[in-house]
Amino acid sequence: MPDSFVPARSAPYSRTFCIGLAGPTASGKTAAALAIARQYPVEIISVDSALVYRGMDIGTAKPAAHELAAVPHHLIDIRDPLQAYSAAEFVQDAQRLIEDISARGKLPLLVGGTMLYFKALFDGLDDMPKADPAVRAALLLEASAQGWPALHQQLAQVDPVTAARLAPHDSQRISRALEVFRLTGQPLSFFHQRNASKNIADSVRTVCANTLISLEPADRAWLHQRIAQRFDAMLAAGFIDEVKALRARGDLMPDLPSMRCVGYRQAWEALDALEADGLGDNFSEEDFNALRDKGIFATRQLAKRQITWLRSMPQREVVACDDPTALQEVLERVKVHRNNFSCA
Repeated sequence: MPDSFVPARSAPYSRTFCIGLAGPTASGKTAAALAIARQYPVEIISVDSALVYRGMDIGTAKPAAHELAAVPHHLIDIRDPLQAYSAAEFVQDAQRLIEDISARGKLPLLVGGTMLYFKALFDGLDDMPKADPAVRAALLLEASAQGWPALHQQLAQVDPVTAARLAPHDSQRISRALEVFRLTGQPLSFFHQRNASKNIADSVRTVCANTLISLEPADRAWLHQRIAQRFDAMLAAGFIDEVKALRARGDLMPDLPSMRCVGYRQAWEALDALEADGLGDNFSEEDFNALRDKGIFATRQLAKRQITWLRSMPQREVVACDDPTALQEVLERVKVHRNNFSCA
């Protein structure tokens, strides 16, 4: 049976204790989270922008039914793929859940790889302009004519900090960063930096400072192998059929945030190409292998960006996920933080 969790007798700044478990895709976060759940009475808060969507199970590597049943999970299957889910909404939901889980005498365990969500929760969100349909439409027209890499170059000229962490085809984030600049005359990174200093003085916000455990590989080749194995397992489990079913709904478009998720974007584009060639949705061996290669490459690029995000978080504590003792080290770190907080 898991140990009981005893909240602190008094906590400075009214903090609520929680543990963050982050890492790039395929780094073993789910296995580590379940190992923690076997030791302590936890509830898991998903920190994943893809797991929020219903009907997107295989391509998001959503925890299996028995894993979801083993420990309470939150912020999974809370949106239809037609709907958006923002970092601001995540922060609001996560803060509420952290308080609720703590009130039940359990340990909130935040697990995932959407680093923007972690950063928003730790550092807060500043007041940035809301989406402007006219500016967005203009950016889409420019992208149609010039391509997203050209807009990425534009972004690099006005906001090199943000451009450096975005891929040249990351249309959603490039568009938002350029939109913010055109509306305010300030780069997106300006708002993030100003916000970081502003939130230091926020004494009542729920925080997880110094409790972010980061699973990162010492050998990147180890992670690449796991990414390939995971993508192959997804394909074998019926990932292409999952994307076909989403397309068949008729109300989803490839530019939606849900359909821009890694894997889904590549599969959608492959199906579009088959349709354009009059081949329906039947993959030849060559088409299948091309999709596999593109999906694995895109997932590697995602993992690279996730690691870059993690390296910008000074509070993270790195555990080498490719070390045989990784799970044991994660459990030791959770034990230390839990005991330190309980004795505060």
